[in-house]
Amino acid sequence: MEIPPKNNRDTKNSRPRNLLPKLSRKRSILTRYVIPVVLVVLGIILLTIAAVRVISFSMRSAAAVQERPISDVLNMADHHQLKSVTISGNDVNATGTTGQQYHAVKEDGQPVTEIFRHDGVSVNVVNSQQGAWEQGAIDLVLVLAVLGVMFVFIRRSSMGGRSMPFSRSKARRFNESCPTVLFQDVAGVEEAKMELEEIVEFLKQPERFTAMGARTPKGVLLVGSPGTGKTLISRAVAGEAAVPFYSVSGSEFVEMFVGVGAARVRDLFKEAKDHAPCIVFIDEIDALGRQRSNSGTGGNDEREQTLNQLLVEMDGFDKNANVVIIAATNRPDVLDSALLRPGRFDRRVMLDKPDIRGREAILSVHAQGKPIDPDLTLTDLARQTAGFSGADLANLLNEAALLAARKDLKLIGKIELEEAILRVLAGPERKSHLITEAEKAIIAYHEVGHAIVMRMTPGSDPVQKVTAIARGMALGITVSAPAEDRYLVRRSELLAKLAGAMGGRAAEEIIFGDVTTGASQDIDYVTGIARRMVCEFGMSPLGNVAYKADAEGNLMISAELASRIDAEVSLLIDNAYATALRVLREKQDRLEAIAEHLIQVETIDGVELDKMLFAA
Repeated sequence: MEIPPKNNRDTKNSRPRNLLPKLSRKRSILTRYVIPVVLVVLGIILLTIAAVRVISFSMRSAAAVQERPISDVLNMADHHQLKSVTISGNDVNATGTTGQQYHAVKEDGQPVTEIFRHDGVSVNVVNSQQGAWEQGAIDLVLVLAVLGVMFVFIRRSSMGGRSMPFSRSKARRFNESCPTVLFQDVAGVEEAKMELEEIVEFLKQPERFTAMGARTPKGVLLVGSPGTGKTLISRAVAGEAAVPFYSVSGSEFVEMFVGVGAARVRDLFKEAKDHAPCIVFIDEIDALGRQRSNSGTGGNDEREQTLNQLLVEMDGFDKNANVVIIAATNRPDVLDSALLRPGRFDRRVMLDKPDIRGREAILSVHAQGKPIDPDLTLTDLARQTAGFSGADLANLLNEAALLAARKDLKLIGKIELEEAILRVLAGPERKSHLITEAEKAIIAYHEVGHAIVMRMTPGSDPVQKVTAIARGMALGITVSAPAEDRYLVRRSELLAKLAGAMGGRAAEEIIFGDVTTGASQDIDYVTGIARRMVCEFGMSPLGNVAYKADAEGNLMISAELASRIDAEVSLLIDNAYATALRVLREKQDRLEAIAEHLIQVETIDGVELDKMLFAA
């Protein structure tokens, strides 16, 4: 349940934390950030200077230089057409009075120096080609020296415990000054809170447990559907214990290069142990801890290396380290068995979707600050939202508040809440979606077919609303929900679900003598239920045998058995379709009357449906 953070704090639970001294923190900032930045800037400046000098020399060297015999150059000096001459070995480089460059080669031992000087030309004799090349070489040496200092500094920093930037953990730290979420901010998961209260006591008073020889639990695995509050309750544990809370996603460890994820795991656990007691929260751990391959191909896979490092770090905890790892997943079946053994993730806490009391408690939390009509009760709203998660309930009240604000209402009423429920289930209305009269009639008969079969088949959930308005990907919706929370489903109830889902296709065939693509989602739905009845629930003549798929979704069974499974699945669906046809043929007059009424009003509720269906 995503609950807005509060700024309250339980002062009785507050206690001093391990904080680094100011001097140590300043030194860490200096060595980690300031010095490397200064060295990088210095290296860039020197490299730029060297590059500019070398390029400028190359450009000058590549300028237009005329090749002349040495006799022509001497003749030009005699006519006072040269300004200066540079002699390097047998190479003579001359500059004319117009700036033109000349190059000539003299013979060995030829005395040209005195001739040039006699003619008034400035002569410079060098032993080798130095000049700009020497200066460029000096600049290059300086750059290499700076880069070497940077490499040594970073290397020493890494060896001293400070990891390279790309291998540092990306975990975000919370609860530095005060907790933002407490147990009182979490509703609907009372059993989970009871399980985690012991973790809070371990973190607050570890000596009370160590005196009895008990050790701190190393890992807690939170298992639940999306939106059930796994992240929120983890932050509440840290808030109640008043300890730092490190949050990181499992996917943030897995990188392209082998070894980076393992380095980040080491950095995370080192920082956590330096700031113990604390909590490390790894969200979606299945991205990191999936089952390793049994092919024996080796350990060069980055994810496998990262998982191995996580296992080693959890084994390396001291008994009194006071660091608790909380991980969350909605796919516990894909986790590696080594991750789940005792000594690593010692506890598994289940977070189910809330029951009616839990939904009412969650709604009361999210209803704070929202002006809801006093005639409405949260208990009635909780009854209408069976199967909703905490996140769904929060979204429901937020959508209702938005609708009331758009209408400039002072209170959130029943109409806004019912519309919000439909928005959460199927999305907003698509009023701009143009539908012809013929298609609208098909949609109306389709949805009324669902509703009548559900209402007339024992074991079906009560129908709450029927609408022929397009929402999300659906052109019409029939909403049904159980009257009370159920954790077991009978075979008769599953057969009723199959028949109700096929009611739309049956109505199309009876009224129009043809069928449309509008039943595609219904067919997919009933196929999934029927296959689970055969392969998982043992509700077919094939007996009480489970036919589970492997990790790739393939059933490891013979072709003959697969054919028998397909036949049983088809038989269940065919029988459901036959039931829907029988019910609708018996109530065809009511089907036509209710569908025509739905075309006009577009939406009817369960009470109005019953009145028209059972009218005398």
